[in-house]
Amino acid sequence: MSRISEVARKTLETDIVISVDLDGTGKADIDTGIGFFDHMLNSFSRHSGFDMKVRAKGDLYVDQHHTVEDTGIVLGQTILKALGDKAGINRYGDCILPMDEALVLSAVDLCGRPYFCYDADFTGTPLIGAYDSSLTREFFYAVSYSAAMNLHIKVLNNGNAHHVTEAMFKAFARAMNQAVSVTRGDAIPSTKGAL
Repeated sequence: MSRISEVARKTLETDIVISVDLDGTGKADIDTGIGFFDHMLNSFSRHSGFDMKVRAKGDLYVDQHHTVEDTGIVLGQTILKALGDKAGINRYGDCILPMDEALVLSAVDLCGRPYFCYDADFTGTPLIGAYDSSLTREFFYAVSYSAAMNLHIKVLNNGNAHHVTEAMFKAFARAMNQAVSVTRGDAIPSTKGAL
């Protein structure tokens, strides 16, 4: 069964196309116009094992918010579409990931019910290069709700904002790799019989 999908979304603020292969090798082709965000999405692709192509054009003359948030929306939709009926998937995934002094926990349940918990503090570092660090929360919130997943991200040990943010994307990637893995034949991993 192919678990490849593509979703396009165009508004007055953004024009985004994302394709994902959940059973890829982590090849990424990313262009959002935001260098640090591209770096994070490349890290997500590599550590999840998802092949990803992202083309995002946004109103960066306003700020980065619409581009980052809408990329999260489209990525979540693309993952949800690729998962199909979720038959045989592991459903759950988690990772505690270190990056130098930073330590981040990510846990995922591909349950079909969106919920998002985020425990991180970037108040001392509003910018990472030119990237608005407050948008990291908006990105993960958008992914979790558009993919109808339960997502927890918690910073266990704070530090350099670049390290913390990169640890978040990598921990989320590793958790997603576990959650989408097919381990149960064609069984739906729920007592309800559907996710």
